[in-house]
Order: sequence, then structure tokens, then C-alpha cells
Amino acid sequence: MGLYERYLRSRISRSDGEPPAHIALVITERDLLERGAYDTLAAFFEWAFEYASRVTVYVSVLDSAAVPTLRRELEDLETPRPAAVRGPDDTDAADAPIQIGIGLGGKHEFTRAVRTLAERVEDGELSADEIEDGDVETNLIFPDEPDLVIKTGAERLSDFMIWQSVYSELYFTDVNWRDFRRRDFLRAVREFCNRSRRFGT
Repeated sequence: MGLYERYLRSRISRSDGEPPAHIALVITERDLLERGAYDTLAAFFEWAFEYASRVTVYVSVLDSAAVPTLRRELEDLETPRPAAVRGPDDTDAADAPIQIGIGLGGKHEFTRAVRTLAERVEDGELSADEIEDGDVETNLIFPDEPDLVIKTGAERLSDFMIWQSVYSELYFTDVNWRDFRRRDFLRAVREFCNRSRRFGT
């Protein structure tokens, strides 16, 4: 670790704010085509777990034909904690310290949750008047709310985690994934610690 990284870690440790307990990262399938992209992702997990107890990664996919290859590569990735990888057709909630979504946009996930609740109402298992926020959340693939969402490449944020990220702190960096380093991650954490979170108020 270089001098600048040590400086950033020191600033974080001296901050009044708490580091994020759940960090989400949004990248694209194109990012993972770059040389060394999976090594950077493995390193990112190591960096993140110095602060967080849960990490979620969303890989935005334009070509659905790429999903099987991405899934295989991500499932084979060595991670410091257990990982759950979910694709567009999965329905089981991701319950692991590392959660990875491939091309499963928030609209798709939210629609699926609403459809499941509608089926329960139709089957008489649930009354429409009884449906609360928690019922929606329990039917999401990624039920946890991230404290910090990091988007590399300064592109627009995808529709991933529409429900979960309502009160998240968003951090955009111009740095592309292929150039993303520990110092870029630490800058995001430092920025998070320096913000006053209002949780929608």
C-alpha cells in the first residue's frame, strides 16, 4: 500500500462518520472484457471487506448471450467471503456476504416481486390490504439496502436496486473500471464518511 492510500485510510479512521456497512458496485459487461478486470474485482472485494460486512456487485449486460460466460467466470472467481451469483432468470434471493447480479435490472426484479405478491393474493394466501413494504422486500432477489453505491466510468446509473438504493449514497467516478485502484475505492469511502445522510428527510 502506497503513501497516499495510507493517508486516505488515516482520514477515514479519523472521520466522525461511520464507514459503509454495505457497499454496492455497478459495472458493465464491457468492463469485464478488459485485461485484468477479474483481478481488479477480486481485489475490490478485499478492499471492501476492510470496512463492509456485505458487498453487492451488479454487472449491467446489453447482450444476453454474454450471461452464461459471465456467470461462469464470476462463480469461479476466488472471493474472500461466500458469494451468491444471480442471473436474469433466477428467482431465489441472494443471501451471502457477496451478492453478484448479472443483467438483472431493478425493473425486472421489482416486477417479479409484485407478480409474486399478486399470485399470493389470487391464491388467497394474502390480502391486498395487508401488503406492506416488508412483503415487497422479502420477494426481492437482492433484499438488502446498500449504504454506498459506486459507479465507475461516469456513465449513467443503471436501474439496478431501484427499491433498495432509495436512501443510498451514490458515488460516481470518472475512473474506468480497468484503471480502478485501491485509492479510488478509498476516496469513495472517505466521501461517504464525510456526508451527512438524511435518509430522504
